[in-house]
Amino acid sequence: MSTLLEMREITKEFPGVRALDRVSIAVRQGEIHAICGENGAGKSTLMKVLSGVYPAGSYEGEIVFEGEPVAFRDIRDSEARGIIIIHQELALVPQLSIAENIFLGNERAVRGVIDWRETNRRTEELLAKVGLNEPPTSKVDSIGVGKQQLVEIAKALSKDVKLLILDEPTAALQENDSRKLLDLMLELKAQGVTCIIISHKLGEVGYVADTVTVIRDGTTISTLDAADGLGEDRIVRDMVGRDMTHRFPEHARSPGEVLLEVENWSVWHPEHADRRVIKDACFTVRSGEVVGIAGLMGSGRTELAMSIFGRSYGRNITGEIRLRGQPVDVGTVPRAIDAGISYVTEDRKSLGLVLDETVRFNTTLANLESVSSGGVLNRNEETRVAEKYRDALAIRTPTVFQKAVNLSGGNQQKVVLAKWLNTRPDVLILDEPTRGIDVGAKYEIYTIINELAAEGKGVVMISSEMPELIGMCDRIYVMNEGALVGELTAAEASQERIMSLIVNE
Repeated sequence: MSTLLEMREITKEFPGVRALDRVSIAVRQGEIHAICGENGAGKSTLMKVLSGVYPAGSYEGEIVFEGEPVAFRDIRDSEARGIIIIHQELALVPQLSIAENIFLGNERAVRGVIDWRETNRRTEELLAKVGLNEPPTSKVDSIGVGKQQLVEIAKALSKDVKLLILDEPTAALQENDSRKLLDLMLELKAQGVTCIIISHKLGEVGYVADTVTVIRDGTTISTLDAADGLGEDRIVRDMVGRDMTHRFPEHARSPGEVLLEVENWSVWHPEHADRRVIKDACFTVRSGEVVGIAGLMGSGRTELAMSIFGRSYGRNITGEIRLRGQPVDVGTVPRAIDAGISYVTEDRKSLGLVLDETVRFNTTLANLESVSSGGVLNRNEETRVAEKYRDALAIRTPTVFQKAVNLSGGNQQKVVLAKWLNTRPDVLILDEPTRGIDVGAKYEIYTIINELAAEGKGVVMISSEMPELIGMCDRIYVMNEGALVGELTAAEASQERIMSLIVNE
């Protein structure tokens, strides 16, 4: 199998930071090549160098593609050679149709006039290739994220792609959509398309990859061939620089008194008055306990959490919430915070952080009173609080004046945690707390969760990863179609038992 791409001794520096330090990688024609590493290891930076986002001259080293040295000035240069990158944040225009998105900037036109018949015909062919059965005229904002990923791939195929780069392609997808996307990658490989996939999910890497390159702290650590076996333990060790025999930190909990009680909680859809989203939910959380909520995408887990946290979701909400046996008012977000409840959203980029603001700003944002006097912010106190949480949560940033957008996903998640811990909650609801972060950062988040439970806080953990719930939780409630359909102790819980409760309900 011939070599399609070589990146030799690539070094990329930003002010004060060497993001890549002589990284080398070779990708063979027709293979799926995975790049693994912790958040901030340099994976996405390397792909931005390859695709021309960081142009020739802004880095050191050499790129050889199809046997020829190349120096891309921008992303159009790389696309002209057949190198297409699909970023984790999808680059689609929601208000435009699927066909308009696929051929945006590459319109099918005759004498300057778009040929819509040809555009739609070609779109249908491309959608068939990726297994998407949607009309070309459908608006992108009317289809789910999984289908939008397929539209991005169809768009890449419209450009005669030779090397397709997918950056965390399944980060926002549920399990079924993830498997469909991975199967599509295998189909594209069979058609001769070479792929590079960046992923934290080692099960997915093992499913599709022919070769794995591990990057740590901006340097190449190892390259592994599937023919020799892709052991997850070896990949994890190379990623984090240490053995991780146990994926979840050990814990011995002794839950105390009942802290939170939710009784007969019902929530109606905010726009469809006849649709009940949450149906008479009842559950409890004890002091020093981690309680999981399992369920498929769309089961109502996030809607339940948001409705409890200041009625952030839904209308005509009924039911009662008690803390330490006393009814509490959670009618607004400030009242929920005052009652001792905090909520870490599943979407840290849009709802959890102000990305263009500093770590200091984000850390104190939910409790400005704690760093104010007479309605005036005390900047010194704000800095002290932010630095306290930076140290306590091991947030990797040289200064609390660093903007959140410049942090890795795992460190962004820690800043969100710091923000809500600064409200001094009794109950912390964590919605997909490790989504999109690597195994090393996950372990650190798990350790923080255990420390919170050891302090006597009640933790509610919502996760789509069943092994995560089984490894971390004392009890697990199972949710399906807006109802809690079962409860399992840690000793009873297994993926089979959880799925059985879901499908047999």
